[in-house]
Order: sequence, then C-alpha cells, then structure tokens
Amino acid sequence: MTNEEIISKINEFLIEEFEVDGVTITPESTLKETLELDSLDYVDLVVLIEGNFGIKVKQEGFTGIITFQNLYDYVISKLAQKA
Repeated sequence: MTNEEIISKINEFLIEEFEVDGVTITPESTLKETLELDSLDYVDLVVLIEGNFGIKVKQEGFTGIITFQNLYDYVISKLAQKA
C-alpha cells in the first residue's frame, strides 16, 4: 500500500465516522478542532486505526499527534515497522 493509498483510506474512514466534509481535512489541520474530538472520540479513532490497518496504537505514541499529517506519518511508520 502506497503512502497516498494510506492517506486516502484514513481520510475515508474519518469522513464517514466523524461526519465531516472532506475539504476540511488537510495535512496541517488539527484533528481535535476539525473532527470536534472529545476524549471518547480519541478512543474511537484509535479503534478505527487499529481495525483498518491491523496495527497496535500505543497511548504514548499517539499523544504527539496534533495534525492530520502527524496522524498520516504515525500510521505510515507503524505499517513500515510491521512490514
């Protein structure tokens, strides 16, 4: 799976799950404001990532994720480690 395919897949499930307009999702946008996340939504986000990509998300690795680009980079690096 290419980086572009990974990013596309992430955006697809975020748009569907959090019911946001796809144009609001840009690499520099913040997850919390764009998706209107509360603490339970972060749990949902972790479950979505784990379910869609078959990777284990650890809290300490996820705390630095502020923007969509941070999220993309995190998932891409976890998939590279898994490969």
